[in-house]
Amino acid sequence: MIAVTGATGNVGRALVDRLLAAGAPVRALTRDPRRAALPEHAEVVPFRPDHPTALFTGATRLFLYAQACTAELLAAARDQGVRHVVLLSSGIITEGADETHPIHLMHATAERQIRDSGLAWTFLRPNAFATNALQYAPQIRTGDTVRGVYAAGLSAPIHEDDIAAVAERALLDDGHEGAAHRMTGPAAISNAEQVTAIGETLGRKLTFVETDPAEAGPELFPHVPPPLLERLLQTFAETVGTPPEITGTVEQITGTPARTFGQWAHDHADDFRA
Repeated sequence: MIAVTGATGNVGRALVDRLLAAGAPVRALTRDPRRAALPEHAEVVPFRPDHPTALFTGATRLFLYAQACTAELLAAARDQGVRHVVLLSSGIITEGADETHPIHLMHATAERQIRDSGLAWTFLRPNAFATNALQYAPQIRTGDTVRGVYAAGLSAPIHEDDIAAVAERALLDDGHEGAAHRMTGPAAISNAEQVTAIGETLGRKLTFVETDPAEAGPELFPHVPPPLLERLLQTFAETVGTPPEITGTVEQITGTPARTFGQWAHDHADDFRA
């Protein structure tokens, strides 16, 4: 049995589908099972960390989001028989990184707790997620102009299903224990080029209009707390003129090349339609 936290998230849901297709038993942990709309073959369990027995009884492997990671949860998982944790960490974890950055701090803390737990572990460290482009969806649904920061900012966005594919192999195959897999998409693309690619998928000509970062606020980043937004904007500024890291991890582990941003846009075209 493989327990999957965040089973309705972008990566978690893709992983649930992959594991079920491979014939693996899956316990999907979600905060609201009634709204989860998960596949019928998954065992759907309310994610209640204060009642860990129902979460982990009979499970031997666990896919974990950093946001859900606590020392208490890991101890409960170990006590119930979990032996291997695959953590969705972050590519921000690098040598010499700013350890005070909130995203670094959250993921580094989760990695340290897992190392200290006595469980076998595998860390997945993806850089930019292609799903970050969903932030543009409300504007694209209502017009052909997209406001955003740093038009020339570069990244190599990774498809969420490519992350799930690596997680699947780490959970089902031997040899990933103690590994930290750095993961990216296959090519660099600017923020403005992402919007152009989405437009091409929709058969529309979209225009990216750069916004002064000092004026970026809740209308562009509605779910980002103000203190974190300031740090994120600093991080985004550093991507201008800086080629992103590009790895071949997805193909090395799965045998299939990582998908381009254009392929991601095609897969998510309906998310951008009115």
